[in-house]
Amino acid sequence: MADADPPPPPIAQAPTLARPRTISRGRLMLLFTVMLVTAAGNTAMQSVMPSIGTALGVSDVWISLAYSWSAILWVTCAPIWAKRSDKRGRKAMMAVGLWGFALSMGLCGLVLWAGLAGLIPAVWTLILFALARSFYGLLGSAAPPAVQAYVASRTPRAERTQALSLISSSFGLGTVVGPALAPLLIFPLLGLTGPFIAFAAVGLVTLVALRLRLPNDEPQFAARGSAFDAPYGNSGSSRRDHARKGENVDSSDEDDDADDGALPADIPDLAWRDPRTTPWYIAGLLGGHAQAMILGISGFLVLDRLGLRGDPLLGAGPVGIVLMVGAVATLLAQWGLIPTLHLGPRAATLWGMVLAIIGVALFAVADDLHAISLGFGIASLGFGLFRPGFTAGASLAVTRPEQGQVSGKVASINGASFVYAPALGVWLYGHSDWLAFITVVLFCLVTLLLGWRGLQADEDLTRERT
Repeated sequence: MADADPPPPPIAQAPTLARPRTISRGRLMLLFTVMLVTAAGNTAMQSVMPSIGTALGVSDVWISLAYSWSAILWVTCAPIWAKRSDKRGRKAMMAVGLWGFALSMGLCGLVLWAGLAGLIPAVWTLILFALARSFYGLLGSAAPPAVQAYVASRTPRAERTQALSLISSSFGLGTVVGPALAPLLIFPLLGLTGPFIAFAAVGLVTLVALRLRLPNDEPQFAARGSAFDAPYGNSGSSRRDHARKGENVDSSDEDDDADDGALPADIPDLAWRDPRTTPWYIAGLLGGHAQAMILGISGFLVLDRLGLRGDPLLGAGPVGIVLMVGAVATLLAQWGLIPTLHLGPRAATLWGMVLAIIGVALFAVADDLHAISLGFGIASLGFGLFRPGFTAGASLAVTRPEQGQVSGKVASINGASFVYAPALGVWLYGHSDWLAFITVVLFCLVTLLLGWRGLQADEDLTRERT
């Protein structure tokens, strides 16, 4: 629904910082939960929106376009929030993102409930839905780049693809949980809008947990004044001063949330045309368009090929099953294939596109629930490799102080994929399903060919720099 500067000083200048410490398991799971909740809520919404559109009597393409304004805001705001996280801390931006998610889901649910109850016309329902959804693009875009920057800036280079894959897999797990829960959340009083209200409440609970469990990491804290003197440093100079004096310092007591290695004023501005990252951005944008088009088409294709247009409530179940199969395949890629095969960013990106092409081709000819699920699952397996590959590749291409900015640009590219691609896919599908699927395959092929020529080799990306 997405950058350049001088290398860090030699490790020899700071021998105690040769290997940055990783994030504790508890905090990693909290970050995982932040991403999971937003993903589950969004896919729960996607699983019921085709049925809601049918119940409202609204054309499929207008349902897809209702997300566009939010996606435009996401593209615009994600880099701004990411840069702000360098100054205000990652936790603050995660909180802004969760608040935006909960507010958006709650307002969307209320608007759609009023439309389905006949209290407001269908046209105004869609307009108000688009406005309510815009809070997700405006505020919700603060969370993903903050989470990515938090993880990337605290993870050794050789382990970053796996770490970012774990965070990406939270989206994958969310896309399993969302469609699985959506039919169970269709309550008698709320109907098809039940998932919106339920996930708004879950978002608020997660926000409270984040506030209570994740330590503050605002760079302007006095205790952090010297925490930025080495690009790879997770600990401040005070710790090294104690070590030089011969004092014993227990690393377990050290706050591992020291910022990412440079004072905000010292962090270089990262250009969109930076040669280190441009190939990754292009791959992310093209491959993201292919994925967004398939996601936009999937729900309507299920309703059409299973003959469920006449019963919107009955259609929510099969759509959810297809999305769940795709989500499980995504998890298989991110939890199974990437760590087991030790795939680097380039390999994950290219092999992901190959699998996506195969899956889209099967999806195009499927005419029953089993075949539709199989094709969508293989395509999702490919996109499940592609997404963390592109994300990790962009992260590894730059230095540690630049992680906040690159994460913002990655989030912006991810949002750009959803500005018009879902609506374009649905519009093409409405005219000719073959034209829609050929367009998706072409996006994948171009990503594959350009990536083969332009993406940096994995052994160069993952090598620790000195």
